Amino acid sequence: MKKNTNELYAAYTRLMQKAADINYAAAVLGWDQEVYMPPKGVTHRGQQLATLATTAHEMLTSDHYGNLLQQLWQQADLGDVEKNNVRLSLEDYEKNKKLSPEFVDKLSRLTSEGFNAWVDARKKNDFSVFAPSLTAMIALKREQAELYGYKAHPYDALLDEYEKDATVAMLDPIFEGIKAQLPVLLGKIKTAPQVSNDFFHRHFARQQQWDFSIDVLKQMGFDFEAGRQDYSEHPFTTSFSNTDVRITTRVDENNYASMLWSCIHEGGHGLYEQGLPGDQYGLPLGSAASLGIHESQSRFWENCIGRSLDFWKFFYPQLQKYFPEQLGDISVDDFFKAANRVIPSLIRTEADEVTYHFHVLIRYEIEKALIEGSLDPKDLPAKWNDMYEKYLGVRPGDDKTGVLQDVHWSHGSFGYFPTYTLGSFYAAQFYERAKQDLKGMNEQVTNGALSMVLHWLREKVHAHGRRYNSEELCERITGQKLDPKFFMHYVEEKYKSVYGMK
Repeated sequence: MKKNTNELYAAYTRLMQKAADINYAAAVLGWDQEVYMPPKGVTHRGQQLATLATTAHEMLTSDHYGNLLQQLWQQADLGDVEKNNVRLSLEDYEKNKKLSPEFVDKLSRLTSEGFNAWVDARKKNDFSVFAPSLTAMIALKREQAELYGYKAHPYDALLDEYEKDATVAMLDPIFEGIKAQLPVLLGKIKTAPQVSNDFFHRHFARQQQWDFSIDVLKQMGFDFEAGRQDYSEHPFTTSFSNTDVRITTRVDENNYASMLWSCIHEGGHGLYEQGLPGDQYGLPLGSAASLGIHESQSRFWENCIGRSLDFWKFFYPQLQKYFPEQLGDISVDDFFKAANRVIPSLIRTEADEVTYHFHVLIRYEIEKALIEGSLDPKDLPAKWNDMYEKYLGVRPGDDKTGVLQDVHWSHGSFGYFPTYTLGSFYAAQFYERAKQDLKGMNEQVTNGALSMVLHWLREKVHAHGRRYNSEELCERITGQKLDPKFFMHYVEEKYKSVYGMK
């Protein structure tokens, strides 16, 4: 007896949600590995993660699942939501079929081993501890690129994992634009009197930093009954549904900037996850559009809102109550300027909005070279240090502040870094549109009324899940595709204010 569309779609949904349950269970173990797991848990944790990843992969590459998708795609009475879910699931199926269960198992195990090797290498401040795992991971990612296939550059296949349809041919002009335009702005800033952020390096107690960050996250709209914040070696966000979202941060009691904007940044990611459609759990329309769009949400909150003078007019008096001795002699205007101080530095996550994109550029060029084979992993520390000197005029003095500062390569996340720049550019374009749509937005932010901003993002971005790719979503929201001119206008206007430039 032939099944009707409703029965077929129900069977599809059950299978998708079962696979999602397995993947989210793995995500819980991954979160625990980075937050609470004891050091000796590494061996079996790698095995557990590999088992779950392989199980979910086998479900979503089975002939039964493929046949189910094909039957559904041929149904004429699929609704709009259903049709988009099936369309995207078919794309995922065809891509996932290119990886064998054995490959997925190997990649999962190496990811777990690589993360722990990275943590150990950071503790010992020695790249050589991480090098064998990284070399193995690069070889595996090259193999993955070949399995996926590509038209022009092997890196394209890995970029597509995080930003659909992104290619080297698309990204090279964007980064060439960065090389051409940002040094001009940076040169103007260098000729202006430098603003001081010395007071950020006074002693700020860990608990008070934590308590204020919770206050800010609540004001942003982060639901602590559907999420939590913890400490980790490297700040990150993960979720197991839109009602269970985890963000993490790290603290430095002698550098207040280290924690604060990290919390707001991860809070932006968390708000996106909490805003995804709950009734689409496990389905494409219940997941994020792309890593670039995800990053747009964190950069929107961290920079466009969280580093604005309007934001601090509301929050600064509260912060001074937490730290009266450290900030009692500092005006809100001086705090705002310090929060936006531009100076070349070593650490990407603590970089200002102008120099940040050189950090991303360095990683982008290194990743391309590693994947195409023109750079040997053993030469990575020297290459990294040389590029920092070339683009930012600073040189790391050790591996921890140099090549070991990011967790991404231990996870095999090659192709991820460019989404940080794309996200910043999308954020600036969305922010410009939000100011047009939300009359009086600046005044609302000054009053701490951030719900207007969150509602706009919920409606324009979060509600759509993966229905649109990044370019389609950007055009839908702003009326045009991604244009870096919005970012340049945004930073030029901000830094005129910060540095008093004409």
